Amino acid sequence: MFSEFKKFAMRGNVLDLAVGFIMGGAFGAIVNSLVNDIIMPPIGLLLNRVDFSNLFINLSGQPFTSLAEAKKAGAPTINYGLFLNTVINFIIVAFALFLMIKQVNRWTAPKPQAAPPPTTKECPFCYTEIPIKAVRCPNCTSELKE
Repeated sequence: MFSEFKKFAMRGNVLDLAVGFIMGGAFGAIVNSLVNDIIMPPIGLLLNRVDFSNLFINLSGQPFTSLAEAKKAGAPTINYGLFLNTVINFIIVAFALFLMIKQVNRWTAPKPQAAPPPTTKECPFCYTEIPIKAVRCPNCTSELKE
């Protein structure tokens, strides 16, 4: 049973899947940082210094100045700012994957092959197909010019 599992695990598809999964996790962390640390601060600055990660709707009725304070108190909240960050994160990941898959498809697309040179020609006298190197038609016995 162990040898069968080893054979299964060492197949190319399983290893490719494992590498893709690990790379996807690392890529997700990079995109997360890109959204939270690079993209959202300037957008928040343009929108009158709004911190999207701190936008929430308090459902408890008690006043809280920040999301961290509400979470610490255990208050129920709707965290729409974090949701917006996640949506932007998803859009960036989906677009990056689209570009990557488009490029891979371009690399792996079958190249158009040139048509092979013709091996036959038409006899100008009897209009039958004859070998291209023929100097006399085997059907009508006419002599052919090159």
